[in-house]
Amino acid sequence: MDWNETSTALLTALGIGLMIGVVRERTQPPHLLPAGTRTHALVALLGGIGWLLGLWVFVAALVAVAALTLGAYLQNAKEDPGMTGEVAVLMTVALGGLAVKEPALAGALGVVVAILLQAKAPLQKISREWISEKEIQDALFLGAAALVVMPLLPTEPLDPWGAVSPMMVWRIVVLVMAVGMLGHFTQRILGARWGLAIAGFFAGFASSTAAVTSFGQQAKAQQSWTVACAAAALLANLASLLLFVAVVAAVSPRLLQAALWGFVAAVMGVAAVTALLMFQQRADAAGVQVPEKTSAFRLTHALLIAGLIAGVSLLAAWLEQVAGNAGALAAAVMVALAEVHAAAAGVAQLSANGSMTVEVARWGILAVLAASCVSKAVIAFACGGWRYGCLVALGLLLMLIGGSLGLWVS
Repeated sequence: MDWNETSTALLTALGIGLMIGVVRERTQPPHLLPAGTRTHALVALLGGIGWLLGLWVFVAALVAVAALTLGAYLQNAKEDPGMTGEVAVLMTVALGGLAVKEPALAGALGVVVAILLQAKAPLQKISREWISEKEIQDALFLGAAALVVMPLLPTEPLDPWGAVSPMMVWRIVVLVMAVGMLGHFTQRILGARWGLAIAGFFAGFASSTAAVTSFGQQAKAQQSWTVACAAAALLANLASLLLFVAVVAAVSPRLLQAALWGFVAAVMGVAAVTALLMFQQRADAAGVQVPEKTSAFRLTHALLIAGLIAGVSLLAAWLEQVAGNAGALAAAVMVALAEVHAAAAGVAQLSANGSMTVEVARWGILAVLAASCVSKAVIAFACGGWRYGCLVALGLLLMLIGGSLGLWVS
């Protein structure tokens, strides 16, 4: 390592120590502060120098600091039984050593450590007062489903057409639950009006079907949220439509050019209804609070949606095999009932490789969009009740009408 690299590493280590030390100085009473700004700066440099001299020197330095930290903890344990300060000192040593090997990573981690130390009071308030016991249980269940169960499932398809695998089905289940939890927490933080809207838009990039399902469940559980939930579901579909356009553009730019006015009119149609609902739902959402015992998601609904999507995918794969290109278009429409972006990519690919003319493909894109809208409208009525279903269906209908007029005019 040359002089420039060495000086960069040591300056990074010093900066990390000073930053963490300043935060500790400002967040702890002086009589309970065994390690402040100078100590953290010194142990960070110790970690960096120890790593430069060799691994065993670094380990010895880390052990020595750990022994001193343990002694300080034993001395102050009665007045301050917490271990955050002691762990922060050891983390500073480790980051000082990391700064020699990866200065950028060490600096980023140092900022994260400083933020965690500074956010002691807000984090305690969130964990002790804001989050309910039921929400913790739901979060743990979702984490187990995503990080424990899903990696154990096989990725190989179970059917002869290679359409459905256990991993794919369970991923949909996890996605539906995750969208429900996202909506639950954002509206807890921002309120029913803006929280649901923001959650809906970003959830649409993952799965607008899952968003329609989860917001429908919330609308049925809280009737006063119906308009807000419908607006959030339509925002999810707006985001999904934007992603739909991006998929077509990536696979077949020529098809995008041919269907551009249809896409523009479709966006305007769903955006108009969404804006109207957002304006109307101000009174509905005012003063509404989320019950703490409300479940963030329902596993039975997630399993049902995943099962339906798997069944439609199997039927579409069979149609494509037995009927050729015509079957491929029919299969794309069938797939759109479950996953609209995959169906759009299939039609765009047929246009890009010349198997389907642009004129036919652009109306095929509209058919794919129509199938997706029908599927989501049915889900909206089933999950959210009559009023929610009518509002969501109205937005989807205007999306289709706008798309059809745009294609016809162009």
